[in-house]
Amino acid sequence: MDSTRYARGQEALARIHGHIGEGIMDALGDIAPDFARFIIEFPYGDICSREGLSPKERQIATIASLVTLGNAPTVLKAHIQGALNVGCTRDEIVEVIMQMSIYAGFPAAVNALLIAKDVFSELDLNQQA
Repeated sequence: MDSTRYARGQEALARIHGHIGEGIMDALGDIAPDFARFIIEFPYGDICSREGLSPKERQIATIASLVTLGNAPTVLKAHIQGALNVGCTRDEIVEVIMQMSIYAGFPAAVNALLIAKDVFSELDLNQQA
């Protein structure tokens, strides 16, 4: 294991997902520790740590991609939260999802908007508590 790559990945994961990302990696570690390490090293340590796009731009691209896939609601939810963590506004997230209706279709956009609505509601509830 390349400890620099892993450390870079942990830093990027924490910046984007906060403690939630650590929880997801811990959950995967119970069943597939190598897979959890792969996620930290490659997507976060190698790709998300590159220069060229800001974390906000990367999250916008990720949300767009996940909406068009239409079959990754758990990951989409995590990246909507991550987008908010790196400076995206709720309006920007909604606009990205609406834009994807052109390419992914209305059902995928509706599903994604409902996921975003749930994320926003959870945040509002947590802020009131």
